[in-house]
Formats: sequence, C-alpha cells, structure tokens
Amino acid sequence: MKKHLGARSQWALYFSLPILSWALYDFANTIFSSNINTVFFPFYMDEVLGTDQVMEQVASTFISYANACASFFLVLFSPLYGVWIDQTGYKKRFIVWFASISIFFTFMMGVFAHLDVSSQFSGLPLSLCLVVLSFVIAKFCFNSSLVFYDTMLGDLGKGDEIPLISGFGVAVGYLGTIVGLLVYFFVQDGGFHRAFIPTAILYLIFSLPLFFFIKDSPIPKENRKKIRFIKGYREIVDTFKDMKKYKAIFTFMIAYFFLNDAIQTTIAMMAVYATIIVGFTSGQFILLYLVSTISTVIGSFVFGNITKAIGARKSVAIVSVIMIIALIIAVCATQEWMFWIAGSMFGVSLGSMWVTSRTLIIELSPEEKRGQFFGLFAFSGKVSSIIGPALYGTVTLLLKDYGTLASRVALGSLIVLTVIGLIVHLQVKQDQRQISD
Repeated sequence: MKKHLGARSQWALYFSLPILSWALYDFANTIFSSNINTVFFPFYMDEVLGTDQVMEQVASTFISYANACASFFLVLFSPLYGVWIDQTGYKKRFIVWFASISIFFTFMMGVFAHLDVSSQFSGLPLSLCLVVLSFVIAKFCFNSSLVFYDTMLGDLGKGDEIPLISGFGVAVGYLGTIVGLLVYFFVQDGGFHRAFIPTAILYLIFSLPLFFFIKDSPIPKENRKKIRFIKGYREIVDTFKDMKKYKAIFTFMIAYFFLNDAIQTTIAMMAVYATIIVGFTSGQFILLYLVSTISTVIGSFVFGNITKAIGARKSVAIVSVIMIIALIIAVCATQEWMFWIAGSMFGVSLGSMWVTSRTLIIELSPEEKRGQFFGLFAFSGKVSSIIGPALYGTVTLLLKDYGTLASRVALGSLIVLTVIGLIVHLQVKQDQRQISD
C-alpha cells in the first residue's frame, strides 16, 4: 500500500475534526442499534406478548419479521443510493435526512408504547402495532443512512489510513453501546418501553457533530446527470453485466450475503435467546452485552491493524471462523458461562466484520464506481437481512409447540449459512495491484 501516514500520526488522524465527527455518528447510530434493535425492543415485545413458552416463540417470530420487513424496504432502495452518491456527490445531506427520520420514529416508539388504549388491530393491542410500525420505519432509515456513511470513509483517508479509520469508527461506535445502555436505569426489570425516548435523544445528540462539522463535496450541477428512479436501477443492472470484469467483488458480495445473514439475525435475537433459552435476567443480559461490546471494541482495533498487516481478504476469513465457533457454543449452551463465551466471541467477530468488509470493498472497487459498489454491498447485506430473520422467525413459528428447542434449531440454521459464506469468500481472488493501491 502507498504510505500516507507520514503527514500525521495515528492519533492525530483519529482526532482530526472530520474523522472524529464521522466516528461519533457511529457512536450515535450504535446507540440505536444496541438499545432498540438488540435489547429493549425485543424485551418490550416479549414483555407484551410472551405470556407462556408458546407465545415466547411467537414474540420471537414478530421480532424477526419486523426486522425482515425493514430490510425488505432497504433492498428496494439501496441500489439507488449508490447512484445518487456517484451522480451528486452528496453523502452528508442524505445522512442528515435519514438519521433525522430515524430519530423521530424512535421517539414515537416511546410515545405510542405509553398509550393506554383498549383498541386492537388483528387481535393485538393498537399501541403495540404502532410501536412495531415505528420500529420498521426507524430501522429502515437507520440502515439507509449507513450506506452513505460507509461511502464517506473513502473521503477521509487514503491507502493504509483506511483500515485504521474504519477500525477507529467501529470502536468509537461500540463505545456508544455503553453510553446507550445507561438508559437501563430508567427501566430496571420492567416497562422496557421507557428506554425508547431517552435513546432517541442520545441518538440525536451524538449525530450533531457530523451534521455540523463535515462538509459535502457535491458534483457541480452542470456536470450532473439527470436522475430518474428507473434509470438508477438500470445502472445497477449494467453493473451486474460487468460481473466478469469485477468477479472478485461480486464473489465477495455473495459471501457477505451469507455472513451478514448470521450477523444481523443474531443481533436482533440475542437478547430474547439469552433470556428465554439460557435463563439470563434482563440485568444479566445487559452486563453480558457490555462485556460483548468491550470485546467488539478490542476486536475492531485489533483487526484494523491485522487487516493492515495481512490484508482484508484473509482477515474476513479469520473473523468468519470466530463467528462459526461462537454460534456453535451458543446453540449448545445449557449453562450461563457457555453463553458468556459465545457472546464475547460474537462481539469480536461483529466489530471486526465491519472493519474488514468495508476495507475489502474499497480495495476491490475502482474509485469511480465506489459509491455504486457500496450500494450493491448494502444490497447484498440487506437482502440477507430479510432472509435471515425471516428464516429464524419461520422456524420459531413452525416449531413453537416444542418450546425452547425451536429457538435452538433457528439459531443452528445460522451456522450452516456462515459456513457457506466462508466457503464462498475463500473463492475471492484479489489482484495484488488492488492491495498495493
């Protein structure tokens, strides 16, 4: 790789205002991801619906399908996002819009959950239905903002700065988990809906540095192409026609489809799995999640440097193996200490996968198509974000009468998908010239 670090030290790189502001948005959106997606929304659903072992599995199905629904809408639009970036140059502007909508509906989850109404919709409390709808919108917009956020990475550094900046962003982001979980003091062991509004406020506060201190570099209007909705998808189709020319990046996207399947489903279901299947209390799970987060932070920093040393392709393979081992332990866990090990290992693999995969996309893609390939990267990941939760939810629904066995079988299906992802990833052939650029 070309050397760019001589102009500024590693710590000067991290604490430059643009990079720190960029990393703080990771801090902000991770508060949403951990508090809403992983912890308190699943706890809320189980609290409202999980009145017995069968209904606990039904709650798991609802959580899974809500996540799948949010991902479905992202699949429809994410290919267009990359085209928007390449044709307008705007990244921050779209982040501001999507993040603001996500924050608003996170706030509304708390408002709706507090409603004391007797009305029902399809046999379910109306307030719960409104919370689920708000969750779907908030998560869709949260994930949409990340497409533009990830693409911004290439503007912040060059060469061997990229994996360091990526690792720093992920590490700072997961520190947001620690701050976000402070809202547990509003909740304790009941009334989990009380975490929603404080989460929205924290999400907003830590998004503000990116909103105000990072500037877009838009393409001059006279150089822009007129954007049509359908035209954006035609360009994506044209990109797929170049599969032979960009075989390595398309192979990785197939691999990432399966790997992200396991990641996103585990993130969404680990709270309910730990409490219902393994026997954790909500307080114990919060502590487990904090330990897992520390593992994520350490793994992000470590794999930022490992990626710099051995390359992103080999690093992704190592992370995949760690994830497979973690899932095997979680499926077999009959004692709490077993899930402690699984949770810590999954924390390492979670943060490291983001560091290594984002860096590999940059290494594999030509600069003039980077925005479009990041859109396709999101497309690959988000299609899997439909399939994984939908698969998990369908298994728990079909096997609900078997109680906790349903969730173990559902989680076990993710091991198969991760192994497939690793096998496909090992077929990625990276040009040495790409690594040295």
